[in-house]
Amino acid sequence: MSAMTEVSSLTGRLLVAAPALSDPNFDRAVVLLLDHDEEGSLGVVLNRPTPVGVGDILAAWAGRTAAPDVVFQGGPVSLDSALGVAVMPGDEGAAPGSRLRPGSPRRGAPLGWRRVHGAIGLVDLEMPPELLAPALGALRIFAGYAGWGPGQLERELSEGAWYVVESEPGDVSSPHPEKLWRAVLRRQRSELAMIATYPDDPSLN
Repeated sequence: MSAMTEVSSLTGRLLVAAPALSDPNFDRAVVLLLDHDEEGSLGVVLNRPTPVGVGDILAAWAGRTAAPDVVFQGGPVSLDSALGVAVMPGDEGAAPGSRLRPGSPRRGAPLGWRRVHGAIGLVDLEMPPELLAPALGALRIFAGYAGWGPGQLERELSEGAWYVVESEPGDVSSPHPEKLWRAVLRRQRSELAMIATYPDDPSLN
């Protein structure tokens, strides 16, 4: 299979769980896709804060993340690993439609930050935070990630398990992650905006 074109790749977009999605790992989940190609997909769930403070597992990064200053559960895979996702201030111009390949460096990008899509990139958490943090905007740290094998996500999309929408830099650091599912749907200019009113208990619909 040939490599996916920029148009077909969903890297940088959001997967918003449909109300009928039964997997408890992804109930009302909003997933930011960090990688999507013919070999599979990888992303982090943006709206699963845990009670664990950042300082409890990565003391050097404590106080340097967006509020709430806790670790988020990025997904059910590799919960013992940590991923840092940050927004680079002033890089919103490299939003959807940019010709820069995912993961390629941008001019002036600090060492330890790798662009994923638009203003969003991955942070090397082994870098000394005092060198990298001042250059970053909002930062979130995730334990684990969500992963799909080749063709698996495409099958789930065809079954209607997810809605695919554009991400915004502010999604990464939403101060109210518990409201993110409804907020992302509500801003869509389509019938998806109506899904935002779906009750938490489907039996009430």
